[in-house]
Amino acid sequence: MIYLSLTTWSLHRNLGPLHWTRWDELKGEHFLDIQDQPETISLLELPRELAAKGYSALEIGHFHIRDTSDDYLQKLRHAFESAGIPFYTLLADYGDISSSDEARRSADIEWVKQWIDIASKAGAERVRVIAGDTDASDTAALQRSADALRILCDYAASRNVRVITENFRPLSYTADNCLSLLESCGDRLGLTSDFGNFKGDDKFQELAKIVPHSESIHAKAITSAEGFPNVAEFTQCMEVVKKSGYQGPITIVYDGPNDMWAGIERVKVLVKPYLTV
Repeated sequence: MIYLSLTTWSLHRNLGPLHWTRWDELKGEHFLDIQDQPETISLLELPRELAAKGYSALEIGHFHIRDTSDDYLQKLRHAFESAGIPFYTLLADYGDISSSDEARRSADIEWVKQWIDIASKAGAERVRVIAGDTDASDTAALQRSADALRILCDYAASRNVRVITENFRPLSYTADNCLSLLESCGDRLGLTSDFGNFKGDDKFQELAKIVPHSESIHAKAITSAEGFPNVAEFTQCMEVVKKSGYQGPITIVYDGPNDMWAGIERVKVLVKPYLTV
């Protein structure tokens, strides 16, 4: 079954202030960086709105969950249950678990654990964990990332949450590194494949290696300055998915200019022929 999903990043200019986590190297601690954005729809309203538009799942960036109180997380869980769609993935959009700085790495692992707890309370099925910001050629960093992912997979399993990673950020910018992490962690770890994160002439070959091992697709189109997708390039990505036999959500990631709902709809038109529900 191939069905339609959305990430809140596709509406990052519509859902209010973004709460980013940063690392202060001098103090050796995390800090909050708030980026103002208008709020034309609330996160609690979004699941019902998407269900009405034909979406069957939603992924939420951690930066959109500004209130982590138990009361709010129960409201968020209820919003999904009422809409009849799953909270498929909480996207933990910070953390370098591959860092050679042990203090930073340990702090980031603990930070991810906190968001696994939040995901569990809010009813998220998965937490996407970034493999690392270290260069893809750094084999020691790849091992540090695998070690941390095993710790996080075990932690999440006890909270009924699954950990997945993604071809996102430098360490996982090669298919071989993505597959190595999956092999190191076994079936405890899942994978998201993002169309926009592999670059170069071998982009489609790299995607073809990881898509068959994925349980989520981030369908990110290359867009023009006016927000129109590169149809030929996007279709070639979707053909990779089709040929792989992939089953699961196709999550639209719109990162272009102008009206975000309109941009999402333009990508949705390209995705719809590949959906089975």
